[in-house]
Amino acid sequence: MSPVRRGPARITAREAAERTGRAPAGGTPGGAVLVDVREAREWRAGHAPGALHLPLSALASGADVPPEARGRLLVVVCRSGNRSQQAAELLTARGVDAVDVIGGMRDWIGAGLPVVDQRGEDGTIA
Repeated sequence: MSPVRRGPARITAREAAERTGRAPAGGTPGGAVLVDVREAREWRAGHAPGALHLPLSALASGADVPPEARGRLLVVVCRSGNRSQQAAELLTARGVDAVDVIGGMRDWIGAGLPVVDQRGEDGTIA
């Protein structure tokens, strides 16, 4: 019998907000880093405040993790959780500590968490 393959852990939007200090009550400074892997158009429309942008397409092409995120837990998010799961698997294969957000930005906004556009104003999920 072959071993069961287990991928990176999956967490809820609320857990992601808590681990990255984005929850309304705040969080631990220097904790996990929220990384949004959606494409530029989606990012510009709306993303979590303070998130880093690293599109899955760039990550799949070999892009490095930004310096400010190295050595920290990466909490990876996309629109619905599919691309972030792929990204977390890619990152984990590279030896990066990464988890993905179940339900993505849809669940993030559904949990009442903030979303800003490229100007820092109220954003939407594209």
